[in-house]
Amino acid sequence: MATKKPPGGDAGNKRRGRPSIETITEPQRRVLAAIRTHISRRGFPPTGQELGELLGIAPASAHEQVNQLVRKGYLRRDAGKARSLEVLKEPEAEVSDLVPVRVVGRVAAGQPILAVENIVGELLVEGSVVGRARCFALKVTGDSMIRAGILDGDYVVVRQQQVADSGDIVVALLGDEATVKRLHFSDERVELRPENPRLRPIPVGPEDDLRIAGKVVAVRRAAVPHARRHLDG
Repeated sequence: MATKKPPGGDAGNKRRGRPSIETITEPQRRVLAAIRTHISRRGFPPTGQELGELLGIAPASAHEQVNQLVRKGYLRRDAGKARSLEVLKEPEAEVSDLVPVRVVGRVAAGQPILAVENIVGELLVEGSVVGRARCFALKVTGDSMIRAGILDGDYVVVRQQQVADSGDIVVALLGDEATVKRLHFSDERVELRPENPRLRPIPVGPEDDLRIAGKVVAVRRAAVPHARRHLDG
């Protein structure tokens, strides 16, 4: 006659159901990688406010992700200190590196877009987005690209290139002004088209000094770049 097993089964059997508490989500991987990169570059961990700024998320969201990582044993912190985060271990899977991308604040006619005078800080972006290309970031002002998901105050990550295809969202230089628009070719006509029905396309003629600075490859929501003095010190 079969022997009845006690509730819960054999002691040696693995429990099934929810995954281990040590499993972390992709957003938590990004938070962990950002903390590790900040410590590596600057010698100390970020505050919750700085962490949110680096990742383009609300400080409260960053704080919650840190809480989860502490609970799961990936981080340690001293509740009484602002800069007490310590990475205890890495997740089993490789975490994508975050790459610093320079943020351009001002572009003058005839001046290279990444001239020292233009650079106001940096943004951390996934290496898979940037690849090996030379990239920069630009803060968007206005609502001309809202239907493309680019809002006022967002940062666009731009791959530097001097040519682009019709339909690409680009950073174009017209005289001394940089603008983010969708490039459109039609026969011999060239337009820079907004993604807002209230606004009209900008026609570009042979006499206009149009230069393509690069193609938009990613958007980061209202992240605040670190000031240059922070980067240097």
